[in-house]
Amino acid sequence: MIDFNNKALFKLKPEDKNIGYQHVKELLIDGETVIDSYVSMRDRVVFTNKRIISINVQGLTGTKKDYTSIPYSKIQAYSVETAGLLDLDAELDIFLSGLGKIRFELKGSSNIVGLCKAISELIL
Repeated sequence: MIDFNNKALFKLKPEDKNIGYQHVKELLIDGETVIDSYVSMRDRVVFTNKRIISINVQGLTGTKKDYTSIPYSKIQAYSVETAGLLDLDAELDIFLSGLGKIRFELKGSSNIVGLCKAISELIL
């Protein structure tokens, strides 16, 4: 879940975007497609060509879910720190109009450069 008090999602690892699609397909509008998907334990973040969707799975059974949708039109800027030799995680900071900064910590195997290129194409 995107916790707007802490504003961070940690240890997200890439997953097949078709899996992400299965989790958000009922929320997608006409022409909206999944660009990338990341998972952390039971929670996930799905990047589409229109927005970022965060899914927070709640409760013991996981049937209750909280969805947070962030349209790219609200992104004012972003910053990325790629993975290094000793620090294997990449960090993506997104600055949102009226909400401040949200940080995504992605596992080193993520295609952070490709994701940033896609975000750039959608916000510029």
